[in-house]
Amino acid sequence: MTDTTHNPLPLDGIRVIDVATVIAAPYCATILGEFGAEVLKVEHPLGGDALRRFGTPTSRGDTLTWLSESRNKKSVTIDLRRPEGVDLFKQLVAKTDIVCENFRTGTLEKWGLGWDVLRAINPGLIMLRVTGYGQNGPYKDRPGFARVAHAVGGIVYLTGMPKGTPVTPGSTTLADYMTGMFGCLGVLMALRYREQTGCGQYIDAALYESIFRCTEELAPAYSTYGVVRERHGPTHNAFACPDGHFPTKDGKWVAISCATDKLFERLAEAMGRPELASSTTYGEQKTRIEHRHDVNEIVRDWCGSLPRDAVLERCNQAGAPVAALHNIADIFGDRHFHARRNIVALDVEDIGETIMVPSVVPNMSKTPGRINHAGPRLGEHTDEVLSDLLGLDERRIAELHEKHVV
Repeated sequence: MTDTTHNPLPLDGIRVIDVATVIAAPYCATILGEFGAEVLKVEHPLGGDALRRFGTPTSRGDTLTWLSESRNKKSVTIDLRRPEGVDLFKQLVAKTDIVCENFRTGTLEKWGLGWDVLRAINPGLIMLRVTGYGQNGPYKDRPGFARVAHAVGGIVYLTGMPKGTPVTPGSTTLADYMTGMFGCLGVLMALRYREQTGCGQYIDAALYESIFRCTEELAPAYSTYGVVRERHGPTHNAFACPDGHFPTKDGKWVAISCATDKLFERLAEAMGRPELASSTTYGEQKTRIEHRHDVNEIVRDWCGSLPRDAVLERCNQAGAPVAALHNIADIFGDRHFHARRNIVALDVEDIGETIMVPSVVPNMSKTPGRINHAGPRLGEHTDEVLSDLLGLDERRIAELHEKHVV
């Protein structure tokens, strides 16, 4: 995590170029960096990655989002629109295992840095390419963002109250994070294939596909029975009842889900109404689903009669599935988050502050990942990389700075 131990990590010796922007492909690079890869964050000399301006500003000029999500990376500034910048990038690619990018389709090709060019330089190269709609298909040239991907992938249509305005499913960047994770999975499989064959490959990841892949039986239900699932709000589940969010007496909320008869029996016990789980009332899931409104109202009335902590205590004692709907203050006060070190302190020396960030996921018993430092200052490692990795002398580096190539 944030300690300074140097236990071997699974990706030690792997070098990654993150030439992408904002979250999707960069998130893949962040995960790789947490598990040992050296990540070179290649940015434009003027302004750098737009993520530096996404979120709450810090005294350094970039944001808390940048400090958290660009952790462990080295910032190298190169203008890829300049021939000398293109040449520097090619030299870096020759010494790199993985490139992560998420420009609009054809952008790298326009700069003379497309897949065919890069793999000729480095046949073992693995390249993650994230776009809104993928590298082919009729929509490939359209700009794509997470909110658009949520819409096209089918999840927004399902989110909200019946006949109400569809709403964002939590984070507006959900598709970016999901695609970054799917992309990381592809990169790791490509590394395994390269171990076997010596050959690299590219991963074509589309934001909308990550969303669509997580829509349960939406596709087979439509193709088999013509079912078009609609918005049903928080207390409608075709396979479980009760299942939803219920307000408590103190103005807070809990989530309750009973996917089996046994779980509902436990909830009925917690409510002090064991008769609700008898075979003549709501003991069978089929019956509960048929009378969903009545069951949900019973649970809603019970939750509304007690403070949230009392609801949680009674359900937990009975073994009924319940959880508080956490805001971030709740998360910081949750002892389970602390026990598993889900939040860690990260010192940012050049702003003189310690920030709290989500820790590394997943947890590994032998090779746990770690966070070595926060997101870097723009161009912080340019001279180091040009000197140590490419062997350029001080005079040449100074010349590149004067020309604004780096």
